Amino acid sequence: MSRPPTFAPPPCARARVLATERGDFAVLDAMPRNPARATALLLPGYTGSKEDFVALLEPLTGAGYRVVAVDGRGQFESQGTDRQESYAQGELARDVLAQAAALGEGPGELHLLGHSLGGQIARAAVLLDASPFRSLTLMSSGPAEVVAAQRDKVKMLSDALSVLSMDEVWQAMQVLEPPQDADTGDGADMRRRWLAHNPAQLIATGAQLAAEPDRVDELAAVGLPVHVLSGERDDVWPVELFDAMARRLGARRTTIAGAEHSPNTARPQETAKALAAFWDGLPAV
Repeated sequence: MSRPPTFAPPPCARARVLATERGDFAVLDAMPRNPARATALLLPGYTGSKEDFVALLEPLTGAGYRVVAVDGRGQFESQGTDRQESYAQGELARDVLAQAAALGEGPGELHLLGHSLGGQIARAAVLLDASPFRSLTLMSSGPAEVVAAQRDKVKMLSDALSVLSMDEVWQAMQVLEPPQDADTGDGADMRRRWLAHNPAQLIATGAQLAAEPDRVDELAAVGLPVHVLSGERDDVWPVELFDAMARRLGARRTTIAGAEHSPNTARPQETAKALAAFWDGLPAV
């Protein structure tokens, strides 16, 4: 899971509730000092939250962009039901479209970004209705299902969530984590986030990651500008798959040196610079 450097938003951002026709969502809403060039909606990955983008907020607002990072339904501070059906990918995609509508941007003006699982949900939203969006960035988010080792991990987690409490699973994960990934001082916030996740959401979205079909050709047919961004290593999807996906999409491709699956937390300055360069380079609407 991504480890943000802090759970506290920077001065440019405020934590608030985004009310939509499909319910309320917890967001971090970061505003530049001058009128925004455009707005970006950021979707976190599996087991993640809006705080995974905290380190991007200041550099992106400094580049002139309003940035709204969101907890999806059942993630951290956004409420969800205990029914796995409510987390079907189509439902989560419709949530994204409702969030886009609630932000009040004009048609074709909103930049959409999804990290990992969030990228596949973002793709599904675009395939339902691309009209709200100016661009799509797939950050460390592959063309189809995750690699076999990750599918095994997702199944192990889902099996555990079916019989154990969230706290019991957390304790087990701490024992299983390798020493280099052990608690680095953010344990209280990480545990608080984990306990707030709805287990039905984790089980349902984990199953999606393990069975996602390749929809790259469908996305290419939409014609929306796409940015494929990743670290130089990734244990969820091979980096070579990101390269091939970008070619199939005719997409901009960025590899962040020194980063792995979460360039947003590992190399936020470099990642923000790459994002702003992509958005800056798009023709005016």
